[in-house]
Order: sequence, then C-alpha cells, then structure tokens
Amino acid sequence: MHESAPWTRWHRAQAWIGHGVAAIDTPSLVIDLDAMDRNLARMAAFTAERGLRLRPHAKMHKSAELAQLQMAHGAVGVCVQKTDEALALAHAGVRNIYISNEVIAAPKLLRLAQAVRDLPTRFSIAVDSTLGVTRLAQALHAAGVDAPASLDVLVEIDVGQGRCGVAPGAAAVALVQAIAASPALRFAGLQAYHGGAQHRRTAAERAEAMAAATRAVQATCHTLQTAGFPVPLVTGAGTGTFSLEAGSGVWGELQAGSYLFMDADYASNEATPLAPVFEHALFVKSQVMSLNAAHAVCDAGHKSHAIDSGMPSVWFPPGLNYSSGGDEHGVLRAEGSAPLPALGEVVWLVPGHCDPTVNLHDFMVGVRGGLAAGQVERIVRVDARGCLG
Repeated sequence: MHESAPWTRWHRAQAWIGHGVAAIDTPSLVIDLDAMDRNLARMAAFTAERGLRLRPHAKMHKSAELAQLQMAHGAVGVCVQKTDEALALAHAGVRNIYISNEVIAAPKLLRLAQAVRDLPTRFSIAVDSTLGVTRLAQALHAAGVDAPASLDVLVEIDVGQGRCGVAPGAAAVALVQAIAASPALRFAGLQAYHGGAQHRRTAAERAEAMAAATRAVQATCHTLQTAGFPVPLVTGAGTGTFSLEAGSGVWGELQAGSYLFMDADYASNEATPLAPVFEHALFVKSQVMSLNAAHAVCDAGHKSHAIDSGMPSVWFPPGLNYSSGGDEHGVLRAEGSAPLPALGEVVWLVPGHCDPTVNLHDFMVGVRGGLAAGQVERIVRVDARGCLG
C-alpha cells in the first residue's frame, strides 16, 4: 500500500524520541517543553491567585494533548473557534469545550448537536443573532436532545473588535429571551473579547481599549439584570490584555491562548503591568541550504510558518534578519558585523503568529533540555489541523 507523506513523516518522527535535537528533520515545528511548562505554570498561578477561571484558546495549538495538559493545571476547559475543531478535540478526549464563535450553518449545528448527544464532552457556544439561537435549538431537537440545559449559550457583544457580536446594552436582551425560551439551552453569560486590543503595542493603548470594553460590559450586565436576567459569567481576554480583564472586576474567565507558546508578534508588545512574563516556546527548526557572500538561505519558507503577523524572527544564531524567500526558502542577512551561518548550520526561528503556523503542521516535536543540547521527549499531534468548518 502506498504510504501518504504525512503518515510516513509521523512515523519517522517517532524514531527521534530519545535522541538529541540533531535528529529532528528540517523544517520542523519544535516545542521547548521546559519553556512551555514555565509559561503554563505562570498563567495557572496568575488566575488561581485571583480566583479566576482559565479557559485557554486551543485554536492556538489544536492539540488534545496540550488541551488536557492545560486542564490538568487548572483550566476549566478550552475554547475553539470552529465546530470541527471542537469535534476533533472532543473525539480525542477533551471534555469541556466552548465554541467562542457564531455558527449559523444547519449542517454544522447538527454535527454539534449529535456530539452533545453522543459524547461525554460538555459543550458551549456563542451567539449574536436570534436566527443562531433558533437554528441551534432546532438542531438539538432534530438530534433528540431535549433535556433541560443541555447546551450552554453565551451572548457575544462587540466590545471594540468590530467583528461579531451585538451592540452592548439592550440588543443582548432579545437574545437572552430567545435562549430562555428553549428549554434545551441555558444562558451562561457574555462573550466579550477585544481581539484588536491584543496587538496594540503600548500598554497605555491596550489599557485605553480595555477601559472602554469594560464600560460596554458593565452597561450590558446592568441592562440584562434590569430585564430580569442575571449574568452568570463574562468570558474573554487574550494574551495581550488578560491582566487588564483580570483587574477589572468584570471578567470571571480568561481565554488567553498564545501565552503557552508566545510568538514573535506578542513579544513585540510593551509589557503590561502585573502580567507574568512568558517565554518563546515554539520554534521552527531550519537549516542553511545555500550560501553566498551576501546572504544565506534556509529551508523554512512560508509552508512552515504563517506570515500574517510578519516574518519570523531569528532566535539563533544571533545577529540575523529573516526575509521572505517564498514558499520553501528564507533569506538570512547579517546585522552589522555578525557572521552569516555556515552551510548546513541549524537556524531556529520564532514564528510571527503561532495559531496559523501550527495549522501548517501535522505534529510538533517536544524537546526537553533546551534547543541546543536537549532531547526529543515526545511528538505532539495537531489533532484539529485543517478543521475549518
């Protein structure tokens, strides 16, 4: 039987376990497990000290193994953005999943309803329209799910992102009323996430954006309570602002996800007061494949990392800049008097944006003991790769 390339590469990667980093083929996506564990512990301690729930975004790593690791360290569950991401992780054993996004398509909602019926996972979902509520209730009924409060539903309000969500205030009341009219649904709170604030470079800019978001959430909670609907929970926050939501007294659950790997784009932010410092833990291992007097070329092009948040930064060797060489190549130029790397030398890159970078890979290579002298401890499957529906 012909073996597909992903199958062959996955099984070849198993042979790297127990060997040094030199055994890892290039380009490969590599996790520094020691750095990741420190990031995991810092976020767990931050939320526990403040009595907050942590529900990290698994759309970042798309791995059931890492989702379960986060839950073992105190997370109440994970978030995803797509129905099929939720189903992939649920089938791989993740038992508490929130789809923090709107789903309107009837086939997707039916798949979700069938999973609610058949799997031991507790699901929840966001809505921002009465049509979304109606179709959700219809899908549950079609799947035979009629037990009270079978699915938690959160109303998304637009707190500044300018994407999904109803306007703060009175618009949320009609949605909560629609949820309350369906016995199988339970109003579980508000989704309030300001994605655009995450990457504003200065701490002051992020604080200003989140102050406005806080006022929007407070106004919505007051409106709903006046209408007879207490708000059980406000959930949201990202790696760029979570300490602001944590200090607001409004959010009870944080959804930050990228803290686990800490990509180059987030590292470009000015530090936020009171937030833990996270380390880079996700890298692309590449190798110099061509060299001339002006530049070196490595074998990690756009097929190995996303470029929506800019080119990757060079972690090692120091003194190099990465520029686009296309799908298969990266061009490395020296800064100042730094030398170019030698032909065949390993170059470690930090992706600009971890989420879509992970989605390009079938697995990640977990290394213990550092990138220079560590050993491969395990291969982490990207269970929800390509789950776009």
